[in-house]
Amino acid sequence: MKILVTGGLGFIGSHTVVALQTEGFEVIAVDNLSNSSLEVLEGIERITGKKPAFENIDLRDKSAVQNLFKKYEDISGVIHFAASKAVGESVENPLLYYENNLNSLIYLLQELQQKPAAHFIFSSSCTVYGQAEKMPITEDAPIQLALSPYGNTKQIGEEIITDVAKVSAINAILLRYFNPIGAHESAEIGELPLGVPQNLVPFITQTAIGMREKLSVFGNDYPTTDGTAVRDYIHVVDLAKAHVVALQRLLHHQNLENVEVFNLGTGKGSSVLEVIQAFEKVTNQKLNYQIVGRREGDITEAYAHTEKANTILGWKTELSLEEALSSAWKWEKKIRNK
Repeated sequence: MKILVTGGLGFIGSHTVVALQTEGFEVIAVDNLSNSSLEVLEGIERITGKKPAFENIDLRDKSAVQNLFKKYEDISGVIHFAASKAVGESVENPLLYYENNLNSLIYLLQELQQKPAAHFIFSSSCTVYGQAEKMPITEDAPIQLALSPYGNTKQIGEEIITDVAKVSAINAILLRYFNPIGAHESAEIGELPLGVPQNLVPFITQTAIGMREKLSVFGNDYPTTDGTAVRDYIHVVDLAKAHVVALQRLLHHQNLENVEVFNLGTGKGSSVLEVIQAFEKVTNQKLNYQIVGRREGDITEAYAHTEKANTILGWKTELSLEEALSSAWKWEKKIRNK
């Protein structure tokens, strides 16, 4: 079966392409290379022995999306990653986020709704919950007022998919990620942020290797055990496998509703300082970090209730925080030693 993966050379996308190809799917990867590199194709091929079909397309170009679906008429499913994803940047440049994250989704759905059957996996986020009132966060937790334009695009995206699924043959699964980190154990693919990283772990590894002078910890006055923000850090390889399981659920018509929602996390929260300490322990690298003020758009804590994904999808995480940090460090050392 042919599966279209948008943002297929990005961090989560590339690991999902590997997982799909390992399971025998034929993949068409679409990416505009705004936050990725063509070298990722070579990494995927070295891991799986096969290079996916690749289309350099900006999904904000409606005619390009139309032509894509004309070229590949026999697409069995779409996994949609392509989106801008930094909370801080979205606060500073909201229109970029609304254009990129919503237009691309709309153009994809316009093509899919013309099909007699369509299977769609959406890359959503725990940001849709805002600062949830209870931990761990279940899929039934109220959708709070978004604290950033990024979070708002994920909320609106989910609403758009739900509305379209009511009047079309589209079946969809919305996967709400917590915090993906790590890299493939081969160090052939990993997280490759262009410019200054917006996420914690790439900033940690870049600081450890000397690219950054110091790591900024945004706030130590949160009501948590050590004052720093708490998140649920999930290994990207575990996350990628969940997409394959979700896709197979749709392809085998096992879904009970035409739109289903699953949290993807470990079920355990780790503070920023705990992540720093875990990294130092597994790598024997001492990190230079400093406490600075809170960052706009950040919440206090978020970690997943995973029972629904564990029981209904039959998926659960297998890799630890330490394994994720170790793989991220291995990847960082590899890309800097080229």
